[in-house]
Amino acid sequence: MPDDTPLFDPQLLLELDWSKNTAAFSPLISPREPGDGLVLRPLCRADLQHGFFKVLSQLTEAGGVSPERFASTFEHMQRTGDYYVVVVEDLNLGRVVATATLIVEHKFIRGCASRGRIEEVVVSDECRGRQLGKLLLSALTLLSRRLGCYKTTLECKPQNVPFYEKFGYSASEETYMQNRFSPQL
Repeated sequence: MPDDTPLFDPQLLLELDWSKNTAAFSPLISPREPGDGLVLRPLCRADLQHGFFKVLSQLTEAGGVSPERFASTFEHMQRTGDYYVVVVEDLNLGRVVATATLIVEHKFIRGCASRGRIEEVVVSDECRGRQLGKLLLSALTLLSRRLGCYKTTLECKPQNVPFYEKFGYSASEETYMQNRFSPQL
C-alpha cells in the first residue's frame, strides 16, 4: 500500500539557505512558505494516488505505471540517495500540482566531484502563474549546491532560456544530443 514515506529527508528542503536564491519572488514565497494551502516536500509513495503522474503527463508521456513498478522505482531511487524528486502539494485539492527532479551524478573528473542535473520541471496548468516553477527550480538549485555539486545543469527549449537565466543558468558550449530507444518490456 502507498504511504507517506518520503524519497529523501524533508529537512534538507527546510535547511536550504534561501538568502542565496537568485530569483525574485512577488509575493515572497519559500520552501517553508510556498503559498496558501501549499506544501513543498519530497515525493512520497502515496503520491502515486495523489496526481503525480497527472502532473508529469503535462510535460511528457507518463502514467500507465503499475503500483508495483512505481514502488520498485521509488525504492531504487531511495536506496541510491542520488534522486531528489520534489513536489508541491495543494492541500485544499489533496493532490500534487507541481514537480521537479534533481539527480546527483558522481564523476571521476574534478577529483571525483558530483554534478547536479535538474529534469522534469512541470507545474499543472491549473496552477501556473503562482511562481511554483520558480520555487522548484530555486529549491533544487540550492539543494544541488548544498549537496556539494560542482555544477548543476538542465535542458530546456530555446523559448525557456530567459526563465532559467533568472537562476544563474547560462547556455554552455556543449551540444545536447540524444539517441532514443524503444521501451524495453
